[in-house]
Amino acid sequence: MINLPSIAILGTGSMGGAILSGLLSPQVTVDGGIRVTNRTEAKAAALRTGTVTSLSSELDPDANLAAVAGASIVLVAVKPAMVPGVLHQIADVVDPGAIVVCVAAGVTIATMEAIVSVPVLRAMPNTPSTVGRGVTGLSAGPRATPEQVDAASALFGTVGEVLVVPEEQIDALSTISGSGPAYVFSLIESLTRTAMNHGFTLGQSRVLVESTFLGASELLAASGETPTELRRRVTSPGGTTAQAIAVIEEADLTAVFDRATGAALARAVELSAG
Repeated sequence: MINLPSIAILGTGSMGGAILSGLLSPQVTVDGGIRVTNRTEAKAAALRTGTVTSLSSELDPDANLAAVAGASIVLVAVKPAMVPGVLHQIADVVDPGAIVVCVAAGVTIATMEAIVSVPVLRAMPNTPSTVGRGVTGLSAGPRATPEQVDAASALFGTVGEVLVVPEEQIDALSTISGSGPAYVFSLIESLTRTAMNHGFTLGQSRVLVESTFLGASELLAASGETPTELRRRVTSPGGTTAQAIAVIEEADLTAVFDRATGAALARAVELSAG
């Protein structure tokens, strides 16, 4: 069971909605209630339940203020360009004992601390959070206590795994877990095309490739073994898989991923610099 204090989610789009779904899990209790906001009333109405107070700025320009009042955790899940404006709006209303957690890429702790007086944290959840299998990187500002970091970790623990890192590592983390799903999807796309080149239909190719990726991931999780050991078990010396692995090793995928994540990190630094 995960027990959390009162929570406000400002911006309940894809990621904010994923966190909300995690909070509504039977294994999670939220003392003091959940309040969420959206720009349109149509989106707000779709989230309104007996346990969720859902407000829209379309009907109430002060919806964010109403959501934040009394909340112990304020999750800011709006687009990066909107974050400073939202923080300025709520700065005088946030409870002095609360924490502000922002999931927007490129918004630094220093930027947030210059606007609000309460402790702030940066979080980088990835898209598998929407199905409860996410990885979230979490970085705390200097004002945050260990107990507050634990509370933020528990919040993101409702949708997957959490890794607490210094802020100077958060951009690098985003190039692995944040961008990582795109790398996996790209590999699936490529292997699917290869299957079709071998004469399989698109439907057959998707079954072959997608089920193999899913099965391999579940095997890795269930076995407790390292990827290296599982690969060794599949790769008989002198066999067909060994021939394929030799070609892959010749391509030096580690170097490819080093360059890819390096390019992503350089762009992340550019975005953080404004």
